[in-house]
Amino acid sequence: MSLYVLILAGGSGERFWPLSRKSRPKQLLALFGEETLLEGTLRRLDGLVPPQNILILTNADQEAGVRTLAKALPPENIVAEPAKRDTAAAIALGVGWVAARNPDATMAVLPADHLIHDAVGFQKTLRVAAAAARETGELVTIGIPPTWACPGFGYIEVGDTLEIAGATSGPPVHDVVRFREKPNAELAEQFLRQGNFRWNAGMFIWTIPAIRAALDAHAPELGAFVSRMGAGENFPSLLADVFPTLPKISIDYAVMEKAARVLMVESAFDWDDVGSWTAIAKYLPELGGGNVSNTALTALDADNNIVFSKLKRRVALLGVSDLIIVETDDAILVCNRHEAEKIKHLIARVPAELQ
Repeated sequence: MSLYVLILAGGSGERFWPLSRKSRPKQLLALFGEETLLEGTLRRLDGLVPPQNILILTNADQEAGVRTLAKALPPENIVAEPAKRDTAAAIALGVGWVAARNPDATMAVLPADHLIHDAVGFQKTLRVAAAAARETGELVTIGIPPTWACPGFGYIEVGDTLEIAGATSGPPVHDVVRFREKPNAELAEQFLRQGNFRWNAGMFIWTIPAIRAALDAHAPELGAFVSRMGAGENFPSLLADVFPTLPKISIDYAVMEKAARVLMVESAFDWDDVGSWTAIAKYLPELGGGNVSNTALTALDADNNIVFSKLKRRVALLGVSDLIIVETDDAILVCNRHEAEKIKHLIARVPAELQ
């Protein structure tokens, strides 16, 4: 009962347009079957954290969708940010929310939109991380062993392995040497060869006293906001009037990179950020010629295409290669797969009702 979880469930809904929209970003989509990514995140916490200890932070555009999917939580545990202030302010709000309930609790921060199949390994990793946070009083993060030299992720350089008394069986715990920003391709290859780098998945575990001390030291404006919440000030008023004025900065810049010591637990589970249509390709059936699709496909002289149809209609391809084709009930995207990162620029040009 002393473990709480903050789930960050915001987002702009750009990466998977036209399936995603402002009101329906990646975590609210069923991209990998019948379950949305948010539902998967909640399911993985089953048996580890009671529903009353889970807070979901979203925004006004997505609040209705989140509430529909998270009906097992108390309604007051779903909060919509009145303004986008990045992860440091969002996490400070979660810290204050937990501090007002249990000032000595342990807290985990999890993104809502990651693909993880191994719930057992996930819970084992979180238990080790929580034990490390309680035993050492340090900030803890989770690192993902890289499977390729990805230039799109931040990296964690790890050092010595630690012995944690409360976690003798489970994934290893390391000292963090430093956090590294997203590297270029050459540097990412170097990180992979060295073997002592992990992907930064944006998952954090700490005790409330530890994160409050870190916020007070490195982000005092956020620390003061937490203190006001922990003291029981009127929550709706703090949310509406004070939260929008908080610094717009990530938790990595505000705290993690400045902390004197950070620990990292190596993940004992599979993980994918699935950040674009190209990343989803490996999870769709391969139908010959490198073409992948979630629906029936007829192809002639066509290869390396990604096809996704919400309507599950047959799609026929003739003489085309390297395309992303996505069909919904009100829009169709045809995009060169090598230009997928520019979809967000395209969205600004479509009618507002389709954004």
